[in-house]
Amino acid sequence: MLHVVHHADYMAPRPERGTFRFDKYYLVMEELRASGAPITEHAPEPMPREWLEAVHCPDYVDEVFRAEVPRAKERRIGFPVTPAITSRVRHTNGGTWLAAQLARQHGYAANSAAGSHHALHDTGAGYCVFNDLAVTANRLIAERHAARVLIVDLDVHQGDGTASLTAGREDIFTLSLHAEKNFPVRKARSSRDVGLPDGVDDDGYMEALTRHLPEVFAEFAPDFVLYQAGVDPHHADKLGRLALTDAGLALRDRFVVTACRSRGVVVASALGGGYGDDPRIVAARHAASMLTMAAANSAFPEPSSTK
Repeated sequence: MLHVVHHADYMAPRPERGTFRFDKYYLVMEELRASGAPITEHAPEPMPREWLEAVHCPDYVDEVFRAEVPRAKERRIGFPVTPAITSRVRHTNGGTWLAAQLARQHGYAANSAAGSHHALHDTGAGYCVFNDLAVTANRLIAERHAARVLIVDLDVHQGDGTASLTAGREDIFTLSLHAEKNFPVRKARSSRDVGLPDGVDDDGYMEALTRHLPEVFAEFAPDFVLYQAGVDPHHADKLGRLALTDAGLALRDRFVVTACRSRGVVVASALGGGYGDDPRIVAARHAASMLTMAAANSAFPEPSSTK
């Protein structure tokens, strides 16, 4: 069973400026519903303002809530922040929080959006407005649902915002495997960064992942994992520089979930990046990713208790 979080507001109308496309978010759900796989859909509440302000600058949060973000910040984000975008990002952030709560019950759950790992303290960047990964990790610890949260970021782009927002915290660990020469040009410092050269294929990628993730588990001993499961390491991705196949993405996702669940750790995923001229092809990659993770989770019993 795939427990997936989705909300109608994930599909904000396309802004008049910018190149980001929101249509993949409803196409992902169409792909999941047409798959014939057992899925249960859950609708999130909008993320409370005070939870966002615990991680982001309150002045910036206010700019977003009023839909009056300065043009310079909108340029960094990649599109204007309209009232529809405000509602969208509150729900996508609430979606990652809900996926985390569902993971506590079922072992694994997915948010069908978010993974906004470029958003910084006082601005958004790289199509990201608020950083749902950092906000959810912070809240899990504040609510005592977790003591040590590992954020596994396997998007093709480094999770610079997440690294910056959680820097210096001993209870949050950030692991980022990414294309070293891709965006952002200036990388932040994650707890562990694995910069990969252009063109790394399935074998090279899995060699790095199977070495570093178990080491991080041994070193950090997390009791909760948030997984940024971007599909942009795919060889056909418009903004990627790596060369994973469909089978390689499946190997990656299966390994992450199995590594977590075999250690008794629950995992919630966020959608992350995936780009191409045909949004349905990209959506199919995202849907396949979530179904692969749900299948891997099915090999393990549901958590016997939650904190």
